[in-house]
Amino acid sequence: MKFSKIQTYLSAPRINRYLDATGNKAKAIRLYKANLKIAQAFHPILGVTEVVLKNKINTILSSHFSDPNWIINQKSGFMSAASLQYVYKKTGAIKTNDYLKQEVQKAERRIKKSGTKITSGKIIAEQSLGFWSSLFEVHHYKLLSGQPIKTFENLPPSYGRKEILTDLNFIRRFRNRINHNEPICFTNNTINFDESENAHKSLKELLCWIDPQLLKWITDLDCIQTQIINAKKI
Repeated sequence: MKFSKIQTYLSAPRINRYLDATGNKAKAIRLYKANLKIAQAFHPILGVTEVVLKNKINTILSSHFSDPNWIINQKSGFMSAASLQYVYKKTGAIKTNDYLKQEVQKAERRIKKSGTKITSGKIIAEQSLGFWSSLFEVHHYKLLSGQPIKTFENLPPSYGRKEILTDLNFIRRFRNRINHNEPICFTNNTINFDESENAHKSLKELLCWIDPQLLKWITDLDCIQTQIINAKKI
């Protein structure tokens, strides 16, 4: 396919970034495809990490509340705690950080609309990585008596809530860029794979901190570094 046609289909602003970085039309297309291959390679480890994270947190909080339906019942519990109210500085209005409750209610509406029975399992499956990472925000974390950190049984001594939240937010933003087909091979307009390599490292660490065997289990699915090495040759 001619470069001009690719520009038309992908949009000139999108593909021209690759052209500016490589200075060559053929290399620009190869880099664009290499970016897609790296993004594709991330999906297995991203998917496993998110599923394991939500299931482990669910197990911990089910035990903490002695309630397997905590995600439904806590809408009127810690998700509605008075400490989540704050004064909005711009207007002085009192607002409530009810993000978690709102996300559960949205899931309930989606499930109800589909005509299926609302269950805790379905609501948990519906929640985004943003929901689970929010449990490590200081206000929610305190309300949960620090229980979420138990997810990471092998956490290094120097790591805690704040560091885990930073890692999870980094992974969440990185995953969103992949899902929206944004480039993950640049720093500004320079070809650079540091962010991808850092995301790969963070994902492996998170899995290892949950259970080192998880990392071994997905070894045969992890070809991220291979794709990055191939991309660096362009």
